[in-house]
Amino acid sequence: MKGIFISLEGIEGTGKSTQSKLLAEMLTTAGYEALLTFEPGGTRIGQRIREILLQPDHKEMSPVAELMLYNAERNQHLHEIVLPALERGAVVITDRYTDSTVAYQGYGREIDIKLLKSIDAISTKGFMPHLTILFDLDVQVGLARNRGVNKVDRFELEEVAFHEKVRSGYLELARLEPERIKVIDASLQPQEIHEKIKKIVMERLCR
Repeated sequence: MKGIFISLEGIEGTGKSTQSKLLAEMLTTAGYEALLTFEPGGTRIGQRIREILLQPDHKEMSPVAELMLYNAERNQHLHEIVLPALERGAVVITDRYTDSTVAYQGYGREIDIKLLKSIDAISTKGFMPHLTILFDLDVQVGLARNRGVNKVDRFELEEVAFHEKVRSGYLELARLEPERIKVIDASLQPQEIHEKIKKIVMERLCR
């Protein structure tokens, strides 16, 4: 495979969407083919699944149904968008990937991690990003940021304790995979965060 696969991860309100756009713009300017995508919803089918997953009034959705929907969306996203772009040598940047499922459905919903991995083996065949950037932020700060821009979805309505478990899960993943997952303090100013990301990404691309 010719390209590089980069995922951006973090709890709500960390600024991933903003930073992913800045990263794609920087790479394009530097002469790379940069493809920016996201989960859930990076494909036409994925967008329909996203609507189901994030609709605030779908409170009756079971954790396992949620898990299966995310994996169905990811499989479509991977085969329709990510893999073809990597095959032609692009740098693919995705706002969320499989670490989100481990953090939210594993640590947050407390679904058995072995079960998550067995389903991931079907949906992605274990295909992981070459580099993951984890935006770490105090939960209350992140939720307040999203309220400030009137962002409301089914996850925004969860208790703070749920988001704390998700954050802890992400940090545990970073502890287990320090070579792949690089942690950035998302409380810094946007330009400062971008410069840190630029340094990490360019070091990876120049290997």
